[in-house]
Amino acid sequence: MHAYVKVVPNDRSVPAGKLADVELHFAGGELDGLKLIGFAVWARKDGGGKNVTFPARQFTVHGERRHYSLLRSVEDVQAEKRLKDVLLQAFLAHEAGSAEGATV
Repeated sequence: MHAYVKVVPNDRSVPAGKLADVELHFAGGELDGLKLIGFAVWARKDGGGKNVTFPARQFTVHGERRHYSLLRSVEDVQAEKRLKDVLLQAFLAHEAGSAEGATV
């Protein structure tokens, strides 16, 4: 199984700071033809770079909004960091004009 990254630029600038949606597309194996959506690249509010967020579900408890990530590491917490790095590199390559998506 292979996966590649597709970057969908946020041309509308809504919400503010959101630079792009990012998708993982799967080829081969049991996940062939599926995509995992909900990743996003954001400009940091302090102007110090970019941040990647994972798909999440929002819920309310006693009037307070909370969320939990839908994609989590099984054992190695560095797995999430590695995926965020891959997604960010794919965005930066797209931003630089490279039409080639990153392969995971």
